[in-house]
Amino acid sequence: MEKISLNERIEYKEEKFTKRIVFKDEQSVVFVLNFMPGQELPAHRHPGAMLYLTVLQGEGIITADGKDTGVSAGDAVRCEGHEVFSFRCTGTQPASIYVMLTSIPDERYSAEV
Repeated sequence: MEKISLNERIEYKEEKFTKRIVFKDEQSVVFVLNFMPGQELPAHRHPGAMLYLTVLQGEGIITADGKDTGVSAGDAVRCEGHEVFSFRCTGTQPASIYVMLTSIPDERYSAEV
């Protein structure tokens, strides 16, 4: 068993969003994305993978294949890897999202930024 505090993975930066790895193995990666108001994750895909996320705090808009969906703390979302996915923090407070990416296509998806 391995236990990690998510609070240690919540780190905000004024200049850009952050990605902090929680767990990682050959087939999956779990991380926390942290956004200041107005920051966004650019549109991208995760070919061959599945994406599960839970909003820990804050609010924003998830866009999947051109469809906008408002999300806030406590919401859970599932996206298939072929969907074009993005997130924008639209609230007045920072937002943090817990993300699990399964069947990762390559190492680029499991690197911190």
